[in-house]
Amino acid sequence: MSGDTSLKRTPIFEEHVALGGKMVPFAGYELPVQYPSGITAEHAAVRDSVGLFDVSHMGEFEVKGPQALDLIQHISVNDASSLDVLQAQYSAMCREDGGIIDDLVVYRFADSFMLVVNGACRAKDWAWLERHASDFDVEIRDRSDELGMIAVQGPAAAALLAPHTETDLGAIGYYRCTHGLVAGVAGVISRTGYTGEDGFELYVPAGEAAGLWRTLLEGDGASAAGLGARDSLRLEMGFALYGNDLDEEHTPLEGRLGWLTKLDKGEFVGRDALLAQKEAGVERRLVGLRLTERGFPRPGYPIVGHEGTIGSVTSGTVSPTLGFGIAMGYVAAEFAATGTELAVVIRDKTIPAVIERPPFYAEGSLQR
Repeated sequence: MSGDTSLKRTPIFEEHVALGGKMVPFAGYELPVQYPSGITAEHAAVRDSVGLFDVSHMGEFEVKGPQALDLIQHISVNDASSLDVLQAQYSAMCREDGGIIDDLVVYRFADSFMLVVNGACRAKDWAWLERHASDFDVEIRDRSDELGMIAVQGPAAAALLAPHTETDLGAIGYYRCTHGLVAGVAGVISRTGYTGEDGFELYVPAGEAAGLWRTLLEGDGASAAGLGARDSLRLEMGFALYGNDLDEEHTPLEGRLGWLTKLDKGEFVGRDALLAQKEAGVERRLVGLRLTERGFPRPGYPIVGHEGTIGSVTSGTVSPTLGFGIAMGYVAAEFAATGTELAVVIRDKTIPAVIERPPFYAEGSLQR
């Protein structure tokens, strides 16, 4: 366990310790990277049954007032005006030059919006929101410390939750949510996640998160899962991780987020730069790589072509489900076509790889 007193602890921290979780620093918190069962077993539990993740380190900002939607539209690249009440949307915030400040999920409620941001970016995101909110008739509130967040992920997620709630889980569509009780705890039940499996994310009062965690873990087939499995699961899907695959030095058009960047919705921060980049053509792109020989790709490893180094790995692992190395990384745009044969340099060995459009794993319960 870390002895760094500068690290924060989530409301579920003591539960992780009791379960034997290996605690590591992440996003300013002490979080479990794995439990005694190991990352591979935790990964398989989510793919085959259901796993629980403590994601209480994520930040939650409330925005309300007459110009709440106007503010959201101004700071985010997606079009929040298309959201129904109780619908969520994946989006991003950009600097004026188009660099990504953070990726986030925007929720629309009857009288407010909620922005769910990465824990490591919480302080800078809040400062950015405050800066721009001053130009709008809105009230903003950082609710991050008030809320705990539990991700229930896997094909058996609904079956695990059903005995503990009267909410009709089947009526909640993907990227939709509702207010309800789970094991007597009131909160937001959202059909979202970052694993490629069916699942829910529960936003509940921080003081009740640990009790809810214990209750759900007692369910049939439920397993606790840590950061290691969370990373391998999202990478099998080709989902980007801020700080690895997305950052302020890359734009959404470079980072495979062009599909959510609505340049025709009107003014927003970074739009002019993104329009200019689209017109000129991007010089580099985030791509998926499948190793065709044995190797473990890690962030920072060079990606090479016949002309030499053309990029570097931003995320990589050996897929627990598929059994071969997978990675993401930025390469020069002329080498970014699917099927292009490249290589990754791993410990002075050049391991062949081919560009493959994610997801690498396409059999998750969301794809079936």
